Amino acid sequence: MVTSEATPFAKTGGLADVVGSLSPALRARGEDVAVFLPRYRAISLDGLTRVYDDLPIWLGPVCYSASLYQGEDRGVPYYFLDCPPLFDRDGLYGDAVGDYPDSHLRFAAFSRAALDLVRRIFRPQIIHCHDWQAALVPIYIRTLFAGDPTFFGLKTVLSIHNLGYQGLFDGAILPDIGLDPSLFRPDSLEFFGRVNLLKGGLLYSDALTTVSRKYAQEIRTPKLGFGLEGVLSDRADALTGILNGVDYSQWDPRTDPFIAARYSPDNLEGKRECKADLLDAFSLSRENLGRPLLGIVSRLVGQKGFDLIEQVAASLLDEDLCLVALGTGDPRYERFFTDLAALHPEKVGVRIAYDEPLAHKVEAGADIFLMPSQYEPSGLNQMFSLRYGTVPVVRATGGLDDTIDAETGFKFEDYTGEALLEALRAALAAYGDPETWTAMMLAGMRRDFSWQASAAEYSALYRRLTA
Repeated sequence: MVTSEATPFAKTGGLADVVGSLSPALRARGEDVAVFLPRYRAISLDGLTRVYDDLPIWLGPVCYSASLYQGEDRGVPYYFLDCPPLFDRDGLYGDAVGDYPDSHLRFAAFSRAALDLVRRIFRPQIIHCHDWQAALVPIYIRTLFAGDPTFFGLKTVLSIHNLGYQGLFDGAILPDIGLDPSLFRPDSLEFFGRVNLLKGGLLYSDALTTVSRKYAQEIRTPKLGFGLEGVLSDRADALTGILNGVDYSQWDPRTDPFIAARYSPDNLEGKRECKADLLDAFSLSRENLGRPLLGIVSRLVGQKGFDLIEQVAASLLDEDLCLVALGTGDPRYERFFTDLAALHPEKVGVRIAYDEPLAHKVEAGADIFLMPSQYEPSGLNQMFSLRYGTVPVVRATGGLDDTIDAETGFKFEDYTGEALLEALRAALAAYGDPETWTAMMLAGMRRDFSWQASAAEYSALYRRLTA
């Protein structure tokens, strides 16, 4: 696995959860798996073993000196590229100003180092690359190293976790990342006058995956193809949709160390205590215990549908309910939620932060989980919510559509505030009928979205590639 993030070492979103959970699930099936990622500043060297010194990484005329370290998580070996000039920074991808301007150099060096890892330490049959940050691996193998016997017979898989992020750069960067400028053409890396690294990965990989069956269909349409729908349609035979799984060792109300009380489908009593604890955490009165409590845990970005919540906020808060929201992101949406809490301090609690323990409290303590996404490749929070007996209200897109049905939650099709409000009102009406609501909670808690089934699909894909 070549990835820019993986739990428990580095995380900004669902990619980290996927790689951190899929790898041990594959290992449990007998696969020999290793994970390669950058050694960011936040990853301590304590407990890691240096396995290679003074690794030269050439990008055009420039050489970076790096080291390789090894660690382990749940039986899976992790290898880290330690290159301080490129990765010894506060953020994984950027800072308060924005994305780092040398991101093309950072992840080109990372991709070249992945090939050196193959040469020197871990010889796989398959390199499984994740998102644009690792898309240069298949590009390098098929161009710079096309004649290198090290890579003869080795297969590449590229997983698309979110097509909205493609690695777009100025066309002049190709020599800087060690590639021939002749690759700047429409049938290779050129994309509307810019270099598109994800596009190159889609063209040069042996197999493509994405994170739900519905999303595999959606990204072949102009609406959600982000300009790459033609490439993906041409490679439809190589594209497989495999739904992300949930790591129930981390997300289960029967064992969760972060929540106020444990509970299960056989005994739901602890959920009320978790709701009280969640109200306390957001400084909302416990007098709200009898009201439906809506929860949001998300990156606060446009993709997640917060413009719809903006449209209907006044009508929504006219209802007899409470709302808690946790996340960081676009300053516009951060301001929207903090202003909403200031206007309605008795009904709305907001925490602008990344807070993993509090995210668990929201999943356990909320009655309804809100995900009105414009698009959602897979989504994990709706699956977490099901296990915690928190009924999701979602838009019928991507993995949300694949995982939620009428027995376990509420879906709406049109991307409008009115459609969202209608779905929410249907959920509130169901909440008013304790028998109906308990049946929905229990149906969701008994659904199984563990990694076992998904890992089996990845194993089958690997077998087809190496047959």
